[in-house]
Amino acid sequence: MKRTIRTTMVTVGALIAALGLPAGTAHADPAPRIDLRVLVVSDGGPSIDAIAAELAAAGTPYTTVDLTQSGRTVIDADFLADTVDGRPRARFQAVVLPNDNPFPAGSAEMAALAAYERAYDIPQVDAYTYARPEAGLQYPVDGGYAGSLDGKQAQVTAAGGSGPFAYLDGAVPFEDNDPSVGESYGYLSKPVAGADFTPYVEAAIPGRTAKGTLVGEYRHDGRRELVVTFVYNRYQQQFRLLARGIVEWMTGGVHLGASRNYFSVHVDDVFAADDRWNSTLNCTPGDVDCTDPQATPDPIRMTAADVDHAVAWQNGKDFTLDFAYNGAGSVDHREDNNGRDPLADRLIARRGEFRWINHTYSHPFLGCVQDISVVPWKCATHPDGSTRWMSRDDISDEIAVNRVWGQIAGLPLVNDELVTGEHSGMKVLPQQPQDNPNLAPALGDNGIAWLGSDNSREPTQRRVGPATTVPRHPMNVFYNAGRAAEQVDEYNWIYTGRAQGGSGICEDNPDTTTCLPAPLDTATGYAGHIVPLETRIALGHVLSNDPKPHFIHQSNLAEDRIAYPVLDGVLDGYKALFADDTPLVNPRMRDIGVELKRRADWRAALGAGQVTAYRVGTTVSVDAPAGLAVTATLPTGSTLRGAAFGQAYAGAVSGWTTAGNTPLVLTLPASAAPAADDTSGPAKVTRPAPRTRVPAGVTDPRTRVSAGLTDPRTRVPAGTTDRVGHTADG
Repeated sequence: MKRTIRTTMVTVGALIAALGLPAGTAHADPAPRIDLRVLVVSDGGPSIDAIAAELAAAGTPYTTVDLTQSGRTVIDADFLADTVDGRPRARFQAVVLPNDNPFPAGSAEMAALAAYERAYDIPQVDAYTYARPEAGLQYPVDGGYAGSLDGKQAQVTAAGGSGPFAYLDGAVPFEDNDPSVGESYGYLSKPVAGADFTPYVEAAIPGRTAKGTLVGEYRHDGRRELVVTFVYNRYQQQFRLLARGIVEWMTGGVHLGASRNYFSVHVDDVFAADDRWNSTLNCTPGDVDCTDPQATPDPIRMTAADVDHAVAWQNGKDFTLDFAYNGAGSVDHREDNNGRDPLADRLIARRGEFRWINHTYSHPFLGCVQDISVVPWKCATHPDGSTRWMSRDDISDEIAVNRVWGQIAGLPLVNDELVTGEHSGMKVLPQQPQDNPNLAPALGDNGIAWLGSDNSREPTQRRVGPATTVPRHPMNVFYNAGRAAEQVDEYNWIYTGRAQGGSGICEDNPDTTTCLPAPLDTATGYAGHIVPLETRIALGHVLSNDPKPHFIHQSNLAEDRIAYPVLDGVLDGYKALFADDTPLVNPRMRDIGVELKRRADWRAALGAGQVTAYRVGTTVSVDAPAGLAVTATLPTGSTLRGAAFGQAYAGAVSGWTTAGNTPLVLTLPASAAPAADDTSGPAKVTRPAPRTRVPAGVTDPRTRVSAGLTDPRTRVPAGTTDRVGHTADG
C-alpha cells in the first residue's frame, strides 16, 4: 500500500507570524524540528479519552491539557513552539481536540493552535464534533441524520481505503449489544458545497439512498482536520477498528510506539482429564469445594479423534494452539487401561502441529497446603500458627519430571516457560495473600523465566524470583464442561440470582458484567448468548493491541468441542474486517512475555522523561537510555544504520531496536520528504471565526446526548471488565 506523508517546510515569515516575533531580515529557512509527541486537549469526554488510551497502549508519547482543571496550562505560542540550536521546533506533531473548537468564541488559545497548525502543517483530530459548516459539513437538518447508530454498517470509502484506513477490508460495523440501551450516537451529513472535504468512512442516511460522513478530512485556511461525527468510548468495536487509522493520519505514519492485533490460545491440562460439572449438586465432584458425600467425579478427556479435529481446524484457520500439558495424565491412564493411551499416542505422533508448555507433572496445588475440611478451603497451619507450604523440592520435582516426560515424548519444548496448575504457588485471595516462598527458588532450580498468571487476578506483569509473569485472559468457557448444556447450566447457576436458583454472585457483586436477567435455555443459550458474548470480549482484547494469551482447557476440545465456536467467531470475525497485510499475530508465551516487559520498560522511560525524539525532513532521531528497547512505526522503506527497519504490518513497518550510547538515527524513504520550501512570503495568520449558532431543533453533542440514548461515558459495554466468579481452574 502506498502511503503519502504530507508535510510542508515553513517559511521564516510564517514562523514570525506564528510565534509573534518581530519581523527581520529573511534568511534561508532551516527545516523545522518536529517533536514526536501528540498534544491531547481533553474535556473529560469518552472520545478524547479513547484516543489518549490508544496512544498510551501503543507507547506513543502525548501531553494532556485538561480543560476541566483550574490552573491548567495555557495553550499559547510559547507552549507550542520555540527554537532549539537555531532551528525552529514544533513541540507536537499532532493536536487532538474534543471537537473542532472547544474554546469560547474569540479564544486566544484556539487562535494560537490554528496559527501553529498552519505554520508547521500540524494535523488536528476532532475527536467527536457536531456536523456543521465550521467542520466542513452540512447541518444534519439539511438532508442528513442525527440519532442512534446502533447496529449500523458503515463502510470505508475508496479514499479511506487507499489512505489512513487501508488496513481494513472495508466494513465498519457499529455495535448493538443491548437493544434496550442506546450505545452509539452520531451525525450523518454531506460536505458543504465547495468545501475541500474527503470522506473516509460513510454510512447510509436512514430513509435516503445517499450516504453521510462519519470520518473525513477537512482542509481549509492552510489547516487539516480529521473530523469524526460520532461519539464512542475506548472499548467499542467501531472505535477499535478505526483507532489505528486515526493515529496514522495524525502522525503521517511517523511516530514512536507500535500496535498489532494479537491472539494466542493456551489449552490447559492436555493428557490429563478435567472433572465435570454436576448440575444436580451445583458443584464439580473432585473439586475441593464439592464436599457432598454422593459426589462422584466424572472426568472429561480428549480422544484421538479430537486431536485430528484440532489439527484440521488449525490448518484451516492458519492458527496454532499452545498445549499446556501434564504428563501424569497419560501415565495414570495407561496404568488404568493396560498400558494403552490412544490420546497420548496421537498427540505425540502429531506433536509438531502444536506448541507445548510445561503445566507441571500432576497438576497439584503448589501454594499452601490446603485444608479442605471447610468450604471454602483455607491454608493449613503448623502448631505455631505459621502457614504450611508445599516444599521447594516438591515444586521443583513437579516442574522437572514433567519436562523430562515431555523430552522423552519428543515434545518441542521451550524449557523456560511454565504454567502451574490453577496458577498456584502465586498468591490467591483471600486464602493465600502471598506467594509460596518456596516457589521462586524452585523456579530458579529449573531455569524458569516466564510464568503464566491469571489476568483476572493479576493483570500487571511482575517478577517471581527469576521469572516474570505472563498474565493470561480466562475465557468463560468452563474447564468442567465438555458439552454445551453443561456449560449453560453452570453459567446459569453462577450468573443468576438466588431466587432463580443461582449462586447470587451478581447480588453480592453488582458490577459483574455477565449477570443474567433470567436463566438461559440449556438447548440454545450457548450458541445464542455465551458464544457471541465471549467472542466479543476476546475480539475486544485482540483489537486493543493486547498480546496477553487467552486460556481454555482440553475438556473444551472434547465431546461437543465447545471452544471452537468462540475461536471461530474471533478468527472469522477478524478475517472479515482486516486486510491481508494486517494479520493476527499468534506468538508463543515467551515472546508475549518479552513484548510485555519491553512495553513496561518503555512506558517507565517515557514517564521519567528519558526519551526525546524528533523529525527533521526525512531523518528521525531518538535519544533514549542505553540498553532500552525503543519502539517506532515508520513508512515502508525506512532504514536504521543503512539496514531495513522493523517488520511489515498494516502497510507500515514497526518494531523494537535497542538504544546505544548515541542517539538512534532513522532515515525515512524519499517519498516521506517534506514538500519544497515555499518562499512566497509570510503566511497570513487569522483568528478562527466565532462558533456559529446551532439551528433550532438540532442537538449539539457538546451540550447533551439525545433523549433515550446513553452516552458511552456512562456505560461500559458488557465484558470490558474482568468478570467476577468466572471458572478458571488453569
